[in-house]
Amino acid sequence: MSPASDQERASLAQHAAFKRVFTPGRLTFGLIAPLEAYPDTPFPTLKDHERMAKMIDDAGFASMWLRDVPFYDPNFGDVGQMLDPFVYAGFLASVTSRISIGTAGIVLPLRDPIIVAKQAASVDQLSGGRFILGLSTGDRPSEYPAFGADFDNREERYREAFKLIRSVSEQKFPKLDTRHYGMLHGELDLVPKPVGARMPMIAVGRSRQPLEWLAQNVDAWIWSVDDANAISQILDSLRVNAGAAPPPAYGYATFFDLAKDPDAPPKRFYNVVRIGRKALIERWYQQQELGVTHVALNMKPSQRSAEDVIAEMAEHVLPLFGGSVQAPADA
Repeated sequence: MSPASDQERASLAQHAAFKRVFTPGRLTFGLIAPLEAYPDTPFPTLKDHERMAKMIDDAGFASMWLRDVPFYDPNFGDVGQMLDPFVYAGFLASVTSRISIGTAGIVLPLRDPIIVAKQAASVDQLSGGRFILGLSTGDRPSEYPAFGADFDNREERYREAFKLIRSVSEQKFPKLDTRHYGMLHGELDLVPKPVGARMPMIAVGRSRQPLEWLAQNVDAWIWSVDDANAISQILDSLRVNAGAAPPPAYGYATFFDLAKDPDAPPKRFYNVVRIGRKALIERWYQQQELGVTHVALNMKPSQRSAEDVIAEMAEHVLPLFGGSVQAPADA
């Protein structure tokens, strides 16, 4: 696959759904489904999920992210939103009007890439161009034997499937031969196409890819690294490896527990950050200055209800991040 060109990256700067989430110099926030706290069980209730989706849409969150977890594996701590991400995205598109809807991420080596392209373009059409296709290699090795998929070559199949999705979603009657999938000889055209000329495609997790490939091929990258020093190194590496083209946007996903006390200091419990609002605002202004453009929050471990957390974020945090990188004196 050819590296992303200046023109292709520039076109994404005008893509409403992508721009809402990934804008240089501005930190935005999204929530990872399910929109509830369920710290003591792998299974969410999905109670009031339609109302909660409307709530975060109205509150001004930039995005809602859907995970791809086909099985319950007791060795892992949760099953995500349980519902198929593409089916759920179509439902969410019908009950929201502004928020960007993304996958975080589709386990690409376990799926047929042409079907993924068809599903993604369909959701994009149903949502009025609000869809972002996030792709991963997954974090659960036990799923690969169930699909009869080779775990050891997943990074190679990820790159090839990524290229195939690009081809069928952006070109008419494409020609392409693949090693692990099929062949296209210019006689078939995938329909529908996305609303825009280019559907945003991002990497979720490292996906076992070298930084050079990520820098040159994905439109954005959501990882789990939130340390300031590491973020600086990541952003520098993306700029260097992107060459002449603009580097992909960088964001991260994290388990999130907003303390009831706004003055509570940050505490980390393995991969969960428990933090009060004031320290959180300071932390996010620092990350915005570094160049982080998006944070995806997973409220599973929250000690408070999701509704309370969303309301506090909407009132006290989101209004502060309108693009300025200078925090108000009283923040």
